Amino acid sequence: MPDGLDGQDLVGGAQRLGGALDEAPAGAAVPSLAGAAVPSVTGRHRQPGLVLTDHHFDVPLDHDAPSGERIRIYAREVVASAREYDELPWLVYLQGGPGFPAGRPVGRENWLDRALEDYRVLLLDQRGTGRSTPATRQTLPLRGTPAQQADYLAHFRADSIVRDCEHIRRQLTGGRPWTVLGQSFGGFCAVTYLSYAPEGLAEVLITGGLPGLDADADAVYRAAYPRMERKTLAHYDRYPGDEAAARRIAAYLAQHEEVLADGTLLTVEAFQQLGILLGTGDGSHRLHYLLEDAFVDTAAGPRLSDAFGEEVAAILSRAHCPLYALLHEAIYAQDGQATHWSAERIRGEYPQFDRHGDGDGATDGGRFLFTGETVHPWMLRTHPALRPLRHTAELLAERKGWTPLYDPERLARNTVPVAAAVYHDDLYVDTEHSLRTARAIRGLRTWVTDEFEHDGVRAGGRAVLDRLLRLVRDEA
Repeated sequence: MPDGLDGQDLVGGAQRLGGALDEAPAGAAVPSLAGAAVPSVTGRHRQPGLVLTDHHFDVPLDHDAPSGERIRIYAREVVASAREYDELPWLVYLQGGPGFPAGRPVGRENWLDRALEDYRVLLLDQRGTGRSTPATRQTLPLRGTPAQQADYLAHFRADSIVRDCEHIRRQLTGGRPWTVLGQSFGGFCAVTYLSYAPEGLAEVLITGGLPGLDADADAVYRAAYPRMERKTLAHYDRYPGDEAAARRIAAYLAQHEEVLADGTLLTVEAFQQLGILLGTGDGSHRLHYLLEDAFVDTAAGPRLSDAFGEEVAAILSRAHCPLYALLHEAIYAQDGQATHWSAERIRGEYPQFDRHGDGDGATDGGRFLFTGETVHPWMLRTHPALRPLRHTAELLAERKGWTPLYDPERLARNTVPVAAAVYHDDLYVDTEHSLRTARAIRGLRTWVTDEFEHDGVRAGGRAVLDRLLRLVRDEA
C-alpha cells in the first residue's frame, strides 16, 4: 500500500550490464551484483511507456524452518521506459485480498503512473496466488489430506507474506530498505511489516487497509453488517426501483434451483453477496445495471437471463482466488482461538438480512438487504471451486493456535514514515477500527476522505498515491 534510496546501486549495476538480462535464457543464473544474490530473471517485455521484467524467488514455506520445503514466489518489476537505466528506489506493492495476485499492468494506469515517476515498482504475487506456487482446488490435493492442506495453508497469512518480502528484499536490493504500498489486505500486511521488520522499510503507504490491532473476526463482522445495511439503503436511495427488482430475483431463487454456467448454485444468500460491489466507486451503478436486465421472457415464462447469470458468476466466482474464502477469517485471528465461521454466526445477530419479502413487496415489513465481504460454510456447497476444499475449509475455521500479527508496543515506538488513506464508511474495513490503529502507530499521518470508496487507489488515478507521498514526505 507506503524517501529512502532503495537498492539504487544494485539496480543500476544490473541495468548497466547493457541489456544482458534481456537475453538470459529462462531459469538461467544471473551473476551476483553488489554482493547480493540476484533472483532468476525469466523474461522481459515492453509496453508503451513501460519495461516489465519477470522475477522468481524460492522462499521457505515455513520461515522458521529455512532448510525445509520451499515454494516459488513470482514478482513483476515495472519501470518507466524513459528511466530504464536510472538508479531508482524500489516500491513493492501488496495487493488486497487475501488470495489475490497483483494486478497485471497495461500501460501507465491509475496509481502506477504516479509511482513510476519516483520508483522501480515490484508487483508481488503473494504466496499461493497468480504465478507464485498456486493453492487451488487443483493443486492443494497434492499436499495430501485435508488436515495436511490446512497445515500448509496456515503458513499463508500476513506474517509469512512479510517474511517473503524480507527474503526478496535482501536479494533484490542488497539489503537496502524499500517503500511499501499496501492496498486493503496489503495494508494489513504493511502493519505487520511495521511490527516485525521495520528495518526493511523506508516508507509505508496504506490505502483502505489499517486493521484493528485487537479486533477479532467477531468484532470485525459486528461492525460490518450495519455498514452493509447502510450501503444497501443508500443504493436504494440512488436507484429506488432496485429494491423491487432485487426482491423479485430473491423470490424467484427461493422457488427455483438456479445453477449458473460455471456450476455455481445461485441461492438467495449467494445473490445477496452481490452487495460486495457496493464497496467500490462504480459498484452501485454496476449493481443497478445488473438488476435491471435480470429477467427474460421464455416459452416457460420469465427466467433469469443467461447474460445475468454469466455476470453474476464472474462476480461470485472463487476459482481464481480460493484463498479469499479459505483464509478470510484467519487474517483476523490472533488470540489463539478458532474463528468458528464468524461471519455466519454474527449474521444471526442481524435478522433483518433474512427478511426478503416477495416479488411485489416485503410482506413481513422488512427490507431486502445485500451483504458483502463475508464467507459462509454454505459457500462450500454452492461454489464449485470450493466444493473439493470443504473439509480443508472446515478445519481452518476450527483451527486454534493463531499467533499475533501486530505488535502494539513496537508500533507505538515506530520511526518509519507512514501515511494512510482512510475512506469514510469503507464497506470492507471499519473506519473506526482504522482510526484507532492510526492513533496507535507513532508518527502515522492520515487522510480521511469520502471522495472515494475502498478502491480509491485505482479509481482515483494519480490523486490518492500523490497525496500519500506528499504526506509521508511532510509536503502536505
